[in-house]
Amino acid sequence: MATLETAATIPSELTGNGHPEWQYLDLMRRIWDEGSERIDRTGIGTRSIAGAMLRFDLAEGAMPLLTTKRVYWKTATREMLWFLTGETNIRPLVLQGVKIWNEWPHARYVKETGDPIALEDFVQRIADDESFAKQWGDLGPVYGKQWVDWPTYRYRKDGLYEKGEGINQVSEVIESLKTSPGSRRHIIEGWNVAELDQMALPPCHKTYQFHVSGEGSKAKLNCMLYQRSCDVALGLPFNLWSAALLLRMIAQQVDMEPGELVWMGGDVHLYLNHAHLITEQLSRKPQGHPRLEILRKPDTVFDYKIEDFAVHDYNPLAPIKAPVAV
Repeated sequence: MATLETAATIPSELTGNGHPEWQYLDLMRRIWDEGSERIDRTGIGTRSIAGAMLRFDLAEGAMPLLTTKRVYWKTATREMLWFLTGETNIRPLVLQGVKIWNEWPHARYVKETGDPIALEDFVQRIADDESFAKQWGDLGPVYGKQWVDWPTYRYRKDGLYEKGEGINQVSEVIESLKTSPGSRRHIIEGWNVAELDQMALPPCHKTYQFHVSGEGSKAKLNCMLYQRSCDVALGLPFNLWSAALLLRMIAQQVDMEPGELVWMGGDVHLYLNHAHLITEQLSRKPQGHPRLEILRKPDTVFDYKIEDFAVHDYNPLAPIKAPVAV
């Protein structure tokens, strides 16, 4: 298997004293050099390893925002705020200029109607025509729907089931962090087995578990994210930012300091058609230490706006474009 001879050498500082981004670059190199080649759902093919872990200390505003290529953190933030609304239609994202979910409903529309409409034209119709968006812009019960409105069903005496009130997992976790910080049940779960076939894409970042270390004014909120499937080149930079952002928002709501984000991946892969991105990014070195400032504390975690976040000291290297596998 070919290796990336042009890539920068990963330094011994990975042990803990160096830039935290080296963890990400080392993972990328290891997958490309050692991963097994597989034919995946998209037909593009990947190099993949089983299991990986990254750890990031979020003290003093630190965030896992990559500097070896520009990551559009406002786009990722808008997506996270969209998740928290429980919305499943792409139209609110489209109206904000967020493009990351467009390919899935477009592919469904083309398949089901036979109309070979260009992606850009499809997205414009989503923006301009609310009824068209209602019919073709929905993704099914993805992420946010499960987070804030997990469906429940109750067994009746006549042997039938009736739909119950949905569960807001985010609200319940925040309440349990306030009332029982030592609990081992602070979990937000997206993998609803009964509804996977209704989703445009089953959740990749599926399980968030929160952990409190310390007590009182010294309490720190940590988050462990398990991601069943991870596109390291395009997806992971967004996933790391978003998970850290969710941790920061919840920490503020429960009056705790941000602690550590621990990311764990299951099928951790790179797409074969991303070779140019990988080669270029591994030739670069991390620079600077971006920090996030939350400018106000809303009444609830569901009331944050994009204007509430400011990033300081972020001077990344140029973006590197690559196709998204659908």
